[in-house]
Amino acid sequence: VEYKSINSCLLPINDVNGKHVVTIEGLNQDTLSLVQSSFVEEGASQCGFCTPGFIISLTGYLISQKKYDENDAVYSMDGNICRCTGHSSIIRAAKISLEKIHSQKVSSKNHIMKLIGAGVLPEYFIGIRAKLDKLKKDIKVSRKRNKPVKYLISGGTDLYVRKWEDIYETKANFLSSEVIPSSIKQKDKNCIIGAGASVSDLIKSTVFNNYFPEMKKQLLLFGSLPIRNRATVGGNIVNASPIADITSILLALDAKLRIKSGKSFRQVELKKFYKEYKKLNLKKSECLYDLSFKLPTGKFYFNFEKVSQRTYLDIASVNSSIFIETNSNIIEKVNLSAGGVAPVPRYLKEVCKFLKNKEISEATIFEATKIADSEISPISDVRGSSEYKRLLMRQLIFTHFIKLFPARINIGMIA
Repeated sequence: VEYKSINSCLLPINDVNGKHVVTIEGLNQDTLSLVQSSFVEEGASQCGFCTPGFIISLTGYLISQKKYDENDAVYSMDGNICRCTGHSSIIRAAKISLEKIHSQKVSSKNHIMKLIGAGVLPEYFIGIRAKLDKLKKDIKVSRKRNKPVKYLISGGTDLYVRKWEDIYETKANFLSSEVIPSSIKQKDKNCIIGAGASVSDLIKSTVFNNYFPEMKKQLLLFGSLPIRNRATVGGNIVNASPIADITSILLALDAKLRIKSGKSFRQVELKKFYKEYKKLNLKKSECLYDLSFKLPTGKFYFNFEKVSQRTYLDIASVNSSIFIETNSNIIEKVNLSAGGVAPVPRYLKEVCKFLKNKEISEATIFEATKIADSEISPISDVRGSSEYKRLLMRQLIFTHFIKLFPARINIGMIA
């Protein structure tokens, strides 16, 4: 059984079908749980409004992980806000909870039994797996698509916030993992990502961690844990936000989309998927099924950058990703993306054309920034003026090369 922290306000009732839903009431025992008592001891509950969210999130971390880390335990509670400024006591409570579990040394090979023995979970958790297995046999999932509808919803982390009334009043299809895949796998020399894969799935993916070890840290800039647990790769692409982080990354990886209609499929390059603002190369009878990109075989470099008003829990003003393959000091292949500087996520075609077969140098980067400036068309909005976004795009290109090739770039010459 896999447990995930989820925002209840972003979870439609159909998505709890066949699942064990744990609320704060579901953690109650005759006495306070280990996590609850830690919060009391450290004064981590003040007005009490935020306490259920923190308790549920930390308990969810303890259930979902078998090896604990203090920093990960603290990060598991992101997305919860204490307006009483009690974060220091909450962090202490999280660390003390881990210490208590380690000190008890409950002898059981079963992880759930260990947590029950430690006082983290109530005893009824013992029978949950059997109940879920029985439910699974009784559940029938329709794999058929209804007639074309206005919305096809997977994670819904953007639509539920912005257009919930519209969704409520119109017909929508909710895409479960039974309808679109959520797996991430390597097949031959390709990485194949199901459109239903979540951002958390990317972070935990063996393929991504093997080829792009820095990706985990970069993906942690995407929302909070409960959002990453719901937000899907397919949704990030089809939502067509000009500042979509996952889309920026996949553009630089030169991803190709597989689109399904009935029993037939067609393929389209991600960089050719966007026609104009919120207009896609996608018919009403179609849905994004999965996507793929070639895994690099030679010497390659990858970097993702995001500028936002806050480092975490914020959307980008401008983002950018770059993928480079080199031979000695020569760029043999390059893909560069830019978000927040055009009506759609932009693949900087002319910059890539210029950089190919060029030597990595300050002069090359300077010229690339000039070409990029001619390819983008940012507008002024709440995230910054058009001039500011042009400056950010220029600086992000510099940042890519400084981070990836520190020995070859003289920072003083481009500062």
